[in-house]
Amino acid sequence: MVSATVTAAPAVRTEKQPGISPRGWIGFLFIAPNLLGVVAFTLIPLISVILLAFTDWNLVSGFGGISFAGLDNFVAIAKDPGFWNAVGLTFVYVGVSVPLTVVLGLALGIALNRPLPGRAILRAIFFLPYIVNTVAIGMTWLMLMNPKAGLVNQVLGAFGLEPGWFASSHWALPALIVMAVWGGVGYCSLIYLSALQDAPKQLYEAADIDGAGMWAKFRTITWPSLLPTTIFLLVMLIIGASQGFGLIALITAGGPGDATTTISYYMYQTGFQFYRFGYASAIGLVTFAGVLVLTLLTWRAQRGRALHE
Repeated sequence: MVSATVTAAPAVRTEKQPGISPRGWIGFLFIAPNLLGVVAFTLIPLISVILLAFTDWNLVSGFGGISFAGLDNFVAIAKDPGFWNAVGLTFVYVGVSVPLTVVLGLALGIALNRPLPGRAILRAIFFLPYIVNTVAIGMTWLMLMNPKAGLVNQVLGAFGLEPGWFASSHWALPALIVMAVWGGVGYCSLIYLSALQDAPKQLYEAADIDGAGMWAKFRTITWPSLLPTTIFLLVMLIIGASQGFGLIALITAGGPGDATTTISYYMYQTGFQFYRFGYASAIGLVTFAGVLVLTLLTWRAQRGRALHE
């Protein structure tokens, strides 16, 4: 009997032609609105600022008035007393408001982490100032800090204090700092609360067995475990405070005099009041570089200090 052997024909591989499949095009259509927004409102303005920083351009003269200035704008910044005054005020504003916001936010987060009645409602109340419109916040504090009829001065008057707040060159910046702290504490407390709930429970149990007190547990367990969260908050608050503009423009307009002219408002004045767009762009680049260096130093300061389970 003769058996026939059947040999299977080799499979023919069909190579896909290079290109984007229809499903790929659909994906691009979904991200197109966001992509266009990033290009139009982030990428193009960023490139424009970098290019304009090396030009001398007064907006009134139109696009034909743009002329290359090289490093002249940066040399002028180094000699500009108004710029350095704004830098000093920004350092005071950031250096006071950010640490206060972090410390009070940590204290509030620890308090809200305890089994309190109505804790969920309290969290919402404390977070509310962070999401309220800037204009509403500004108008509320203008009424509260009115030198004549404001509730704050009525309370302080019982102790012999009647600060002029926004009408005083000495009190305007502290008033803005109070507003910034009030608006940011709720946000910090919720971020800290989330981190506290993820803290390693077994370490607290071991500390209880060893008889460690509340301060010892905070110093050796709580604070090291919260260090990455603290650095994140510091970075975000430093960036936000250095860009603070809304309340200053709404309430003080940089005044009285130049008592609240921070670097962001000085940049706005230079560009949109004096129409020196090239110089304002150079100020923006210098500010960006300074905030970037400060952010990197802050991140580097916490390396190797966080608690690892």
